[in-house]
Amino acid sequence: MSDGRGKAPDQPSPQTVMGKRINLLLDAAAEKRGSPVLFPEIKVELAARGVSMSRARWFYMKDASGPLVKNKKVLTAICGMFDVNPAYLLDLDSNELPESIQARLEFVRALRVARIQAFAARTLDDVTPETLNAIADFLNQDIQATDDGATASESSSTEGGLPKAP
Repeated sequence: MSDGRGKAPDQPSPQTVMGKRINLLLDAAAEKRGSPVLFPEIKVELAARGVSMSRARWFYMKDASGPLVKNKKVLTAICGMFDVNPAYLLDLDSNELPESIQARLEFVRALRVARIQAFAARTLDDVTPETLNAIADFLNQDIQATDDGATASESSSTEGGLPKAP
């Protein structure tokens, strides 16, 4: 059943899908280099690829608060900046994550688990094994819920296509 605009009521809008995908690219790039990717860098990188981007347009794209950007040159340049296949932003119907983004998410997940385990080992010294198992089960369920919801960041640049953080 459709909502009159061609999409099912429980399906996110194309703007929302694009915004989530752009934010995944930003998050992955930020994790990789250790600092956020800021708009001035985005603007310079896109300009080097022949694309002009205003701050307002960038923010409404990533925040899903404006019209859907369909310009192939713009979307291809954004994907090029993050070293992913342009289909990632051009084909919003596909649920496939680029391999580089999937690998980065798996790495972040493993780091989080390791940090939690290290924290637990330091602070939960006197906790029973049963309680530790219950906590681990809860965390694993939370990680799985996050994963399910998620399927729903070298011309003077790093290998990912963005300038190295200072």
